[in-house]
Amino acid sequence: MRLIKKVNVREAKAHLSRLLEEVAAGSEVIISRAGKPVARLTAIKPDLGPRKPGLLKGRISIAADFDAPLPDELLDSFDGRRK
Repeated sequence: MRLIKKVNVREAKAHLSRLLEEVAAGSEVIISRAGKPVARLTAIKPDLGPRKPGLLKGRISIAADFDAPLPDELLDSFDGRRK
């Protein structure tokens, strides 16, 4: 669970370096002005580089009837017309 800390603008200005260390360690900081949240300070996720298509090739399969029509009783339940 991510720790969320709430601070006002004055505290954020005075302790920015410490808040950045906390954020880098996994915390999240909400900065408020006059008691109302105005900003969220969170860590930036590392860039994983470009996506490489085909990494799961041969490990995932799609059923032959994947796009077959659904049974009527299931369709009726989506429409709220349960029998």
